[in-house]
Amino acid sequence: MEWTTLDFWIISAGILASLSCALLGNFLILKRMSMMGDAISHSVLPGLAIAFFLTSSKASFSMFLGAAVLGVITSVLTQWIHKHGNVDQGASMGVVFTILFAIGLVLIVQAADSVDLDPGCVLYGAVEYIVLDMVTFSGYEIPRAIVVLTIVFLLNSCFVFLFFKELKITTFDNQYATSLGFNSDFMHYTLMALVALTVVASFESVGSIIVIAMLIVPGASAYLLTDRLSVMILFSMVFAILSAVLGHFSAVYLPPFFGFPDTNTSGMIATLSGIIFFVIVVISPRYGLFSKILNKMITRFRIVQEDVLSIIYRSKEENEIGATKEHILLYFIHHRLWLSIAMKFLEFKKKVNRQGKVYVLTAIGNSESITLMRSHRLWESYLSTEIRAPLSHFHDTADRLEHIHDPEIQKNLDLELPDSEFDPSGKKIPPELKD
Repeated sequence: MEWTTLDFWIISAGILASLSCALLGNFLILKRMSMMGDAISHSVLPGLAIAFFLTSSKASFSMFLGAAVLGVITSVLTQWIHKHGNVDQGASMGVVFTILFAIGLVLIVQAADSVDLDPGCVLYGAVEYIVLDMVTFSGYEIPRAIVVLTIVFLLNSCFVFLFFKELKITTFDNQYATSLGFNSDFMHYTLMALVALTVVASFESVGSIIVIAMLIVPGASAYLLTDRLSVMILFSMVFAILSAVLGHFSAVYLPPFFGFPDTNTSGMIATLSGIIFFVIVVISPRYGLFSKILNKMITRFRIVQEDVLSIIYRSKEENEIGATKEHILLYFIHHRLWLSIAMKFLEFKKKVNRQGKVYVLTAIGNSESITLMRSHRLWESYLSTEIRAPLSHFHDTADRLEHIHDPEIQKNLDLELPDSEFDPSGKKIPPELKD
């Protein structure tokens, strides 16, 4: 694999754009304003087009300033419509950015006929061509986009570092921040201004469409892994760097495997961000798809075990011994395979012993069974008191609720019942076990 100066500049631009976006994107996600990045990235187009009309140049400071001003205007208009128009914030964003985006597209198409403007470059970026616009800095030739993105990244970093406490408080609770003397409106509009500035700075490299992924996806990926803001910011920056580096190399070296020469780097950066997000959605230990499936299976297996213990306990109440497997199957509501696994596991955990064909409870199993039966019969008694219906109407409900056997809940149920010694069917409610 041959490493060239062009590759270095492309990756550097991708990293700087991704990091600048990811830093601010975390706060947009936590403020439930992810669509604001989308709104600003679309609605600054009129500012770009107006600047082109005025300067006939795409390298002017006025273009940068005009787009940034439109970004701030988007935020102000959105907040104004939300507060004074009694409109949902998402809807107010949609109203503002769609109108401004449509105006911007019309203006850009008109501007493209009279000045050197490529609408595709504005929408999708042209990071591969940043070396065509070089500036001299300390005696070195550096792409102008790198200089701009570096300044924006440093500005965003300083803002987050210096106002981290204020950002943290205003992000989670505006009213509390105001009570502490923080100007939440100032923090909000400063954040929106920097988002607009970052979006505009990233236009030439990654375009107004791809920048949305850079704003939101790294932060969303980090959000699935942690509940700490500082750690979330760190993770989002790591994902931003990974997507930029892997995105460029994927754009260059992956397409030949499918018979294509190469593809757009900024598009592949966004694609890699999505792939990283998908992987985290699957493997995240707390919010991931795999962990949710695993937790559901663990919970279901616990319920199966508790159902077996309950059946054996009821059988023991009748015959003072235990229950055969055939007897357990009569009352077992789950698949038969679950029973075989549960019985083996209960024997392994020394909660059940097998004596010939009969399964009996050990001291540990008996203790758990008493807790379950107490929970079941308290729920039956409570439902009977509240609903005043025949036992058959709420027995199945109590079967499900018995697995909620938190001591505090059982204590509250006990207090609610006038007579908590027997359940509605006349069976004794086991007393609370003492530690």
